Amino acid sequence: MTVPTAGRASSASNASASNASASNTNGAAPAVVVPSGPAAAQPPLPAGVPGRPSRPSQPARKRRRDAMALASPRKTGTAIAASIALAVVGVAFFVPLAWIVLASVDPAATVAVGIPGSFTLDNFTTVLTPDLTFVPLWNSLVVSGGTAVVTVLVATLAAYPLSRYQMRWNKSFLYTVLFASCLPITAVMVPVYALFVALGLLDSLPGTVMFLAATSLPMAIWMMKNFVDSVPISLEEAAWMDGASAMQALFRVVVPLMRPGLAVVFIFVFTQAWGNFFVPFVLLLDPDKQPAAVSIYNFFGVNGAIAYGQLAAFSVLYTLPVLFLYLLVQRLSGGFALAGGVKG
Repeated sequence: MTVPTAGRASSASNASASNASASNTNGAAPAVVVPSGPAAAQPPLPAGVPGRPSRPSQPARKRRRDAMALASPRKTGTAIAASIALAVVGVAFFVPLAWIVLASVDPAATVAVGIPGSFTLDNFTTVLTPDLTFVPLWNSLVVSGGTAVVTVLVATLAAYPLSRYQMRWNKSFLYTVLFASCLPITAVMVPVYALFVALGLLDSLPGTVMFLAATSLPMAIWMMKNFVDSVPISLEEAAWMDGASAMQALFRVVVPLMRPGLAVVFIFVFTQAWGNFFVPFVLLLDPDKQPAAVSIYNFFGVNGAIAYGQLAAFSVLYTLPVLFLYLLVQRLSGGFALAGGVKG
């Protein structure tokens, strides 16, 4: 009788299994069974699939090194050039600051930057007088602080309707304001001087404050409008439902929420007025009314003689109020807290 092929294959498999069991029983190494038939024709499993161990991952450092090796030489050159340019800009800002600090404590300071041979505070003692420092700094605080307060108040009142009310002339007005901010101050000083003479405002601190506030308004309105836009109008609608008017909603709801924006505009306008030399020099003739930005000329003597040490000491004192103001406003302004203002 002829035995079927499947039967013979089954018998052969049973015999192989019996031989393997006998070998294991006798202590010999297990025989390796090579799959045959349909099992041998199956493709290998890819990495990560159960039943096959995953390939070891490439180290992150080697991957980064390979990516850098494949980077474009053009991009690498651009990055190097940008780094060099930033380094040059950083040095250009650092060197003057280093000279001011070092020369202020150097009794024999010159225009060159160097470590002083001996440190002394004689330069500060010389400049700390009412005529040289205290009165000019007070005038600077009055002019700059008044300019910042007036500008912030007027810019808030101008930016609120531009943000909340959609009118046909909104964009035209904003572009006109932007154009006004592009005009150089020297282009309008001649007619402004004639106007101040006609109105009797020449050599007047309030008149100078009003003019500086007017020149700061264009940029301040642009900045303030963006801050008003960031306050949700739903908060004002809730105030209106409680019976508040538009002005009450502005000063009781919007303004407290945009304190950081007010601080930014205040510092921006204050620093612009603090460092302004040209306008006070033209409009303020009395030395007792001139700010520190103008009185700094006292350290430039006749025939080009300059007291470098005293000039550096005065510069250090001149920068301290602005630094203290920035730290104070940054601490008190807080951040925008708008989330969760309206519930239900």
